[in-house]
Order: sequence, then structure tokens, then C-alpha cells
Amino acid sequence: QEQLVESGGGLVQAGGSLRLSCAASGRFFGGYAMGWFRQAPGKEREFVAAINWSGVTTKYTDSVKGRFTISKNNAENIMYLQMNSLQPEDTAVYYCASTVGFDVEVVTSQYRYWGRGTQVTVSS
Repeated sequence: QEQLVESGGGLVQAGGSLRLSCAASGRFFGGYAMGWFRQAPGKEREFVAAINWSGVTTKYTDSVKGRFTISKNNAENIMYLQMNSLQPEDTAVYYCASTVGFDVEVVTSQYRYWGRGTQVTVSS
């Protein structure tokens, strides 16, 4: 069974860093574009970052550019989101997801597989 499992979330002070991991199993996701989304309480799920199948092309939402870095290790079937200079507005449940295509995607409807999420809380 295909599965994506996030880890690395937690509580951090503003200005701190976290690295999220997304471990894939049951299917080789290395050949697909993948991404990170987040959902804050009372808000819709929003795009954070995406990476193409090879890891060469990335895309970020404006609010995280220069602070977050997405990467993937196809050999190990795992994806990362390095988050630096975290701010209280970054507080959300973070989800990893995979498409079944090659190119970066920013809309949730283009993603077929989803993890259950990991909570990130940034205190001021």
C-alpha cells in the first residue's frame, strides 16, 4: 500500500528551524514531482513548496521564499523541507504529497497521494 509519512514537526520559537521529512513506502515516488502543503486552523490547505521528479526544479509560495528549502533523495524515497527563520504565521499542519507526473504542481488537485500531516507550532 502506498504511504507517505511526515515527521520532524514540533514546537519552536520564532526565528528557529525545523526539518520535515516525508518517507515514502509501498511505491517508488522518486520518479514523481512532490510537494509540501500546510493548513492552519480555520483556513484552507495552501501550497508551500514543490519539487520536480529529479529535484532540479523547485517552486515556493512567496511567503517562504529564502527561508524554506525543499529537496528529495530519490534513492532513499524521501523528501525534505528545511524551514529556517520560522515565524508564528508558519504555524500549521504540514502535509507532504506526491503527484504521478514529472513537473512541479501548486494545486492540491494535481496530487494523488497524501500524508497525514505533522504539526508545526511557532511561538512568538
